[in-house]
Order: sequence, then C-alpha cells, then structure tokens
Amino acid sequence: MSIAIDGPSGAGKSTIAKALAKKLKIAYVDTGAMYRALAYAFIDMGNPQDHHRALEEMNLKISPEGIYYKDKLLTDELRTGQVSKRASELSKEPAIRAYLLDYQRKLGSDQDVVMEGRDIGTVVLKDAKVKFFLTASDQVRAQRRYQQNLEKGIQIPLDQVEKDLKERDHRDCNRSLAPLKQAEDAIVIDNSNLTLEETVEKMAAIVEAKNGTL
Repeated sequence: MSIAIDGPSGAGKSTIAKALAKKLKIAYVDTGAMYRALAYAFIDMGNPQDHHRALEEMNLKISPEGIYYKDKLLTDELRTGQVSKRASELSKEPAIRAYLLDYQRKLGSDQDVVMEGRDIGTVVLKDAKVKFFLTASDQVRAQRRYQQNLEKGIQIPLDQVEKDLKERDHRDCNRSLAPLKQAEDAIVIDNSNLTLEETVEKMAAIVEAKNGTL
C-alpha cells in the first residue's frame, strides 16, 4: 500500500507523514530531504555546472535508514535556508529529477510506504492507494516555519519567512518540470486549525476507510 502526501512548504508534510507512517506501522520516505541532500552536496562541491558528472562523483547514499554524504548522516544540515533555496533550484533540472525518481519509485514499490513531497501523487506514485494534498494558510505556514527556525537558533523575521515561503510556492508551482499541484484524485487536508494529532487521526481514518482496518 502506498500513500502519497503532497503540499507546499510549511504545511507540516514531513512531521505529519512521519507520524502517519508510525501510526500505520509502515515506512516513511521524505523525498524533499533527497533534494535537500543533493543541494547540500552540490554546495559542498562548489556548485559544479556539470550536473551529470557531479551526480556520478558525489559520495551520497540514499536508503530507508537515512541519507549519508561522505559517510555522514545528514539531519539538521538539510534544513537551512541556503540548502532549501538550492534544492528548489535543482528540482527544476531534468537530470536531477530523473536521478532521484528511480530511488523514489523503488522505495515506493519495495514496501508499504507513506511518501511525501511535491509531486508524489502526480509523478512519483501515480497509482498510490491514497493521495493527500496537505495545506494551510500562508500565515499559519509562516508561523510554523518561524517557530521551527527559533527552535534551531535561527533568527529570521516572521515577515521574511512568509516572503520566502511565497517565493518558494511560486517557483514550485510554476516550474515546467513536475510542478507542485494537487492530483485530481487527491483528498485536500487544510490543517490551518488542526493540531498534529487531529490531522493524523483524520488522515488515518480516511486511509482505513479506503483500505479496510489496518
């Protein structure tokens, strides 16, 4: 069984997908982290112009257990503004998307999985059993990202965070290759006024209704 979760930045996709996967006792795959890992590696390599060669030479390992670069597990390094911006830029490149698409589809076919990103239901897992489009208001998404930054010791004004999110939305929705959009058969979940637990419970109930008791 595969569950696809798409949506814009700050909608809580990663946190919710991880919690939903735990509740359903199936694997969780964060495709956004894959793009951010590539971005981190590209930055570390000096942003080489030859993407094909860079992909061949970079010491990056992607697995269900985590993403490793030069044998180091990448975690908080992937959540900086610089890495997020570079990831958005790289996601427009056909060679980059093709490189990661193979990994993503293999992870989605080898196991029951909750996979989240921006083109899961429309490109990566078109035949997913259940598709969700997770969203929230601009103000709520900005406040969440602002709070996440504070918890990491990152001081960025709230109005700048909201501006950055809107710019990211524009890039993601208007790129020519696999733009962020709601799949026709996706169920929209607006969690602007829902807690994490309420959102997960709502989504789990929908999955159970579609798939029988898990």
